[in-house]
Amino acid sequence: MTMTGLDTFDATIQKTIPWINELEKELKWENKHQVFQGLRATLHTLRDRLTVEEAAHLGAQLPILLRGFYYENWRPGAKPTKDKTKAEFLQHIDHYFRNVNADIDAETLVRAVFKVMSQRVSPGEIADVLQMMPSALKELWPETVRT
Repeated sequence: MTMTGLDTFDATIQKTIPWINELEKELKWENKHQVFQGLRATLHTLRDRLTVEEAAHLGAQLPILLRGFYYENWRPGAKPTKDKTKAEFLQHIDHYFRNVNADIDAETLVRAVFKVMSQRVSPGEIADVLQMMPSALKELWPETVRT
């Protein structure tokens, strides 16, 4: 039985649900909407730090549904942000959640998203993303992908 009647939509929903479920389990949050918002905020913050080419390569590895949210409000002509410290990077996440009245630990969220990403995106693409990040931001990724 299909959910939407469109195979493409059903397939992307089925590919997206594990991302949300794994992140929910990792964070130990009970609110799937908040989990999704955390994933979205983290993907946007990461995307805005990458070059256009690298952002597109990463986006190509996301399920279609997540890819749509990933590209939401993207300005490819803008220069990538140059956050050099964890605090600068995490400030974007804090700012996002201030707007939705949620009290979250941005570092815990980002670490969880990066862990799920490292399990669901190809190792080569993760390596390419890591190559573009300063050491302070690489530390947010699981040690297994940093070595």
